[in-house]
Amino acid sequence: MNSTTAAVAEKSVDSLIKTIRIPPRPSLLADVQDELAGSDPDPRRLSGLIANDVSMSASLLKLANSPFYGLRLKATSVEHAVQLIGMRQCGLVLTGIIARQSVQTEKMPLEQFWDFSTKRAQAMSYLASRMRVCPPDVAHTFGLFCDIGIPLLMERFEDYQATLDLAAEAREVRFTEVEQDRHSTSHTSVGALMARTWGLPEQVTSAILLHHDYSALNDTATDDMVRALIALCVVAEFSIHKYHGRENQAEWDKGGAIA
Repeated sequence: MNSTTAAVAEKSVDSLIKTIRIPPRPSLLADVQDELAGSDPDPRRLSGLIANDVSMSASLLKLANSPFYGLRLKATSVEHAVQLIGMRQCGLVLTGIIARQSVQTEKMPLEQFWDFSTKRAQAMSYLASRMRVCPPDVAHTFGLFCDIGIPLLMERFEDYQATLDLAAEAREVRFTEVEQDRHSTSHTSVGALMARTWGLPEQVTSAILLHHDYSALNDTATDDMVRALIALCVVAEFSIHKYHGRENQAEWDKGGAIA
């Protein structure tokens, strides 16, 4: 491909990306991230930010009092929930809630997508805490967002479900190569763009971009945490599929041994 052709192709891809709706980062998420990233994060200030949003407050209380946390005491207010489950955990919970609300498509029911994403996030967080290869909260964030580009592409392309089916069965080429051939973009590229727009950690953004490129696992030039996130993702997804009696054998065959 000569330089003129390459420039035309790049411009065409840029134009395509602009037609894909990337949800802007909600102001509440930005405020929560700023508070948690500060030198002296304050539980009361965080509680105040959350309490200003009635829907978010109700969702946080519902999750804090769910069997998943198994708290001995029930949270009776947002401030109480922050005290019981901790500021960082509240940040994770809120990020998940906001992502669910922000990413919508009429082309596919997202209950199953978010159910699997939540399980993957929880499994990766658990594995990270046991194996100490990266911070559990970073693993959780990546697990929740690594496939976020899928519903965005589902909304943009009428035939994207067929692409997903083909990519899931591909054994000789990367999942993302099938997407690139059919749509000139991939869920990893779109997902990384959204992650950067939402102010997620740089390692999470990079891991989203590379998580179907298993050669990165052997590339010492790739950040160690990025490699750890990709490896944890492969193991977590295979384990969840196996638990439910399903197989994601093509991806495991490509990346399982290295992971």
